[in-house]
Amino acid sequence: TMPKEPAVLRQNILDTTAAILACGIDPKKCFLFRQSLVPEHAELAWILGCLTNVPRLLRLPQWKMKRASQNSEGTVGLLTYPVLQAADILLYKSTRVPVGEDQVLHLELAQDIAEHFNKKYGEFFPVPKAILSEL
Repeated sequence: TMPKEPAVLRQNILDTTAAILACGIDPKKCFLFRQSLVPEHAELAWILGCLTNVPRLLRLPQWKMKRASQNSEGTVGLLTYPVLQAADILLYKSTRVPVGEDQVLHLELAQDIAEHFNKKYGEFFPVPKAILSEL
């Protein structure tokens, strides 16, 4: 949600990929891909954003905290980031999502969006459940 220098962003992508592989993720057993190269993430985020009301997003604590750190001028990208997270989850019809305590409210938003979509258009998205780590 914050502008990045292109060279720094490219290096961050490589560093993150290296860290994932160093953790033992086996690319022969799972797919590794750059989300920004999958247009369906942004496309679904747009559709889900049209079903999500602004007051709900304004109540999320992460919005309030980050907006405060940006001199009360939060961006649209920052406001709608939780909808993109919901799209990331729902696009793959995820049923379980590992989250930290700080992301539980964003997962609850994804659950609400899935339920709203299903009620409006028929059962399509599973309602994802949180997997909370004790660490």
